[in-house]
Amino acid sequence: MSQDVRTIGSMRALDETRGAVRVEDVYDTDIEDLWDACTTPDRLARWLADVEGDRRVGGTIHLTFTSSASTPAVVEVCDAPRHLLLRTSPGASDEGETEAWLSEEGERTRLVVEQRGLLIENLPFHGAGWQAHLEDLGRSLETGASVHPDGWSADAPSPYWRERWTELTPTYQAMDVG
Repeated sequence: MSQDVRTIGSMRALDETRGAVRVEDVYDTDIEDLWDACTTPDRLARWLADVEGDRRVGGTIHLTFTSSASTPAVVEVCDAPRHLLLRTSPGASDEGETEAWLSEEGERTRLVVEQRGLLIENLPFHGAGWQAHLEDLGRSLETGASVHPDGWSADAPSPYWRERWTELTPTYQAMDVG
């Protein structure tokens, strides 16, 4: 299950102050396995976030990402194994959406993640972050284990995630916001 770095990211404005980042990659696994890696708490903790709460549609969860970002979210759509939509920071001034789509490509599966409602000036930081997360997913699928053995918390990101995010950020800062 060799994972080449093929993550593709883009950023776009939604209005004068808010925007969206979109990242995608294709993984050497079937759609059911990738869905499980994206929705099951113990597998999410290997590459993306600790998740607690009610994961049913309408339920509220709390995510603590490997980046140290921490937020509540409401599960708006959970259409296994193809579509997930979370409303993040519900009711707050920074309320947004994070959406994921999975599609089969032969024996492989494409994952597209889009986060909307972000301040335009912060788009490069989120783009680099999501690319690092999707690269982590690839490594987790390959090894079947956590890619963050040193852990993380709401106070401190995973050291590996932070290092990769730091490497990627200048690339996203140089990109145009569409």
